[in-house]
Amino acid sequence: MPSEPLPREAVESALAGLEGWAFDGGAIRRTYEAEDFPAAIHVVNVVAVLAEQAKHHPDVDIRWRTLTFVLSTHDAGGRVTSKDLEMAAQINAAIANSPPARTL
Repeated sequence: MPSEPLPREAVESALAGLEGWAFDGGAIRRTYEAEDFPAAIHVVNVVAVLAEQAKHHPDVDIRWRTLTFVLSTHDAGGRVTSKDLEMAAQINAAIANSPPARTL
């Protein structure tokens, strides 16, 4: 069963409680800067596991230590659904719980 797109007002209201996320047209987006490249990849690996468990995968752009996550739901026409807001909260938790970067 496809997920229902949320009205813009509902998305913006929910984002008020999700640090770092912004509504960007039909998607939500967060950019995070890790301490170093290994720390950034650690966050991506944690998010990958969470996304696989949820069967809902963000677009991830990796630029050295800067990560950009973009979420929308394909079966809702690329619009934001509750799945995206739930995954955004999980991404925030992954960022908050990531260990400090280590120098190799």
